[in-house]
Amino acid sequence: MGELKVVGIGPGGAESLTAAAYAALEDAELICGYTLYVKLIQPLFPEKKYADTGMTGEIERCRLCLAEAAAGKRVALICSGDAGVYGMAGPVLELKPAFPGVEIEIIPGVTAALSGGALLGAPLGHDFCVISLSDRLTDWSVIEKRLRMAARGDFAICLYNPASRHRKDYLRRACEILLEEMDGGTVCGLARNIGREGERCRVLRLDELRDAEADMFTTVFIGASTTREIEGRMVTPRGYRK
Repeated sequence: MGELKVVGIGPGGAESLTAAAYAALEDAELICGYTLYVKLIQPLFPEKKYADTGMTGEIERCRLCLAEAAAGKRVALICSGDAGVYGMAGPVLELKPAFPGVEIEIIPGVTAALSGGALLGAPLGHDFCVISLSDRLTDWSVIEKRLRMAARGDFAICLYNPASRHRKDYLRRACEILLEEMDGGTVCGLARNIGREGERCRVLRLDELRDAEADMFTTVFIGASTTREIEGRMVTPRGYRK
């Protein structure tokens, strides 16, 4: 019986892989993942065998990996960022009972909240929430409720999947909800193409964020009431000076 390692690859470059992630990919006989992520990893391990599926093929991908592991192969299923944050660790473990004997190991990676936060400064220096604006798997009514509760709790907020071709106005909709609970001058930030070509970031206000351009490669940061812009960086104080 083989083994399946679910590997968080961070943004996807060699410098962003943890040592454990690199070792897992080096050891694997088969590397499987979403097509874009496979393309990011292939130059690092050109001799490996690969399998990929497109968007919406997540369950198919997990079953394929589990079946290959059940057949005796050492398989790595790659996810951008961290495997357990909007990644494939959950679906794999949900499907695992149908593949008794397969060993599963989850290898953590650097998720966009952390890598994007580092670009912007220290926006998540205190309590924070991470919310995805994608309603493909979560009803918008649930997303809206979570946005309101996070704002009322005065958390710093990190938004994943803020917009796409089919959800062009979702970031605007989210900002309008937050502006009902928060000040328009709240410090916010955008980080795009984190760790990849074209990487850039920007600090702006919440009332400016409403009209900002974003896509699936953008991570959005919304500060708490204590968040400040300091020399072009977002900083949410932990409170040590008190």
